[in-house]
Amino acid sequence: MAEALAPAPEEEEELAEPRLPQLLETGRRLLGEVEDTNESTNSSFIQEKVKQGLESLEKASRMMAQLDLFSPNEDLEEISSADLKYLMVPALQGALTLKQVNLSHRLEQVQTARAHFMDFLKQCQNYQIMKFELPPTPDGLPGKKSVDGPVGSQQSLIAMASHRQAKIERYKQKKELENKLASLESAVENGRADEEQIREYYLLHLQKWISISLEEIESIDQEIVILKARDSGKQASTSRMSAQSRPPTKPFILTRDTAQAKVFGSGYPSLATMTVNDWYEQRQKWDSLKNTKVNLNQEAEQDDDQETKSEEDDEDTLHKKRNWDDWKDTHPRGYGNRQNMG
Repeated sequence: MAEALAPAPEEEEELAEPRLPQLLETGRRLLGEVEDTNESTNSSFIQEKVKQGLESLEKASRMMAQLDLFSPNEDLEEISSADLKYLMVPALQGALTLKQVNLSHRLEQVQTARAHFMDFLKQCQNYQIMKFELPPTPDGLPGKKSVDGPVGSQQSLIAMASHRQAKIERYKQKKELENKLASLESAVENGRADEEQIREYYLLHLQKWISISLEEIESIDQEIVILKARDSGKQASTSRMSAQSRPPTKPFILTRDTAQAKVFGSGYPSLATMTVNDWYEQRQKWDSLKNTKVNLNQEAEQDDDQETKSEEDDEDTLHKKRNWDDWKDTHPRGYGNRQNMG
């Protein structure tokens, strides 16, 4: 009996790697299981399904890029009915990304999901699958800039009414799409549907996901505002806590001399302490008092010198007067005058 030939390495790799239809189907199936389960989304079991679904869809997205499956230069009629379903890949990625529950990375997750939904909507708009308007960018969301006064209020009311009417229309369209899909689903899955029915089936799926994506982006934009406000509050709270937990500044202690420092130490409770500003003010007072004392001492010394000088002058004058009186007693009047003598 001849031995069976072993498959070549390339064939083994091809058998091991799931093909594009399998990757898409795995992602769709896991998303359905996550949405239909009664188990908590936070459970590790559900989060593992979310992870596997995202990995399958990521592989499908890379494979679609390698195959250059869609081109912005082609029309919708140029896309085969079998390939229409792959346009849903970004929308499925966005839906599964929203099922992640890592709260510390929630802002990043919702922003990633929004990017997936926007990629899907731009492709659908490019192929004119359904008439709709793309959501505004986060910087251009309603409410960012408003006009004050009655005109601004009137514009706001008109925008709110228009937005509400659009939501009502989307809800009605979504219900109609679900009813049509239900009527075609069994025929397509059982292989009884013809080419036209298959094409209509996938186009209805795309239109349904357009409505879902528009609703999800609206919710995401509201959540982003809340998450950013929460993060700003956390940062402000952390800043206040760090300021409160910072140890108070100890006063700068000056000891009068080395001996006092050795006896008391700079941190001894009984040691009188003061800040540098207190010490400087006290030193100014001491200098001012010292200067005042010096001036008083100088004035007192000047007064003493003046008094001493005055006393000395009085004694000298008295001495001269006494000598003059003694001289007059011993010398008669005219003594020594020889001018009138012959």
